[in-house]
Amino acid sequence: MAAPRKYPDELREPAIRMAVEARRDPATRPGALARIGGQLGINPETLRNWVSQAEVDEGLRPGTTTDEARRIAELERENRELRRANAILKSASAFFAAELDRPQR
Repeated sequence: MAAPRKYPDELREPAIRMAVEARRDPATRPGALARIGGQLGINPETLRNWVSQAEVDEGLRPGTTTDEARRIAELERENRELRRANAILKSASAFFAAELDRPQR
């Protein structure tokens, strides 16, 4: 289970928009994330991570998109479950094979 989010989506989305707009303008680019983060009460590093992920999601920067990361996590979880089920089935088949090899009384 994922940890609860510290910042709500209602704050996150406008903060990302503000930061992207501020970074586009060369006059406001230096210190934009620290300034906006301070105004909104968000850690500047957190805001930088949000902006970076938004740029990846929009295709402006290389990396794994949010949807791809979610899908990868889902596939990894499914893979773990299937490996566990496979191990259980192998153990069960070995147990029953041993039972069949025992001499009957």
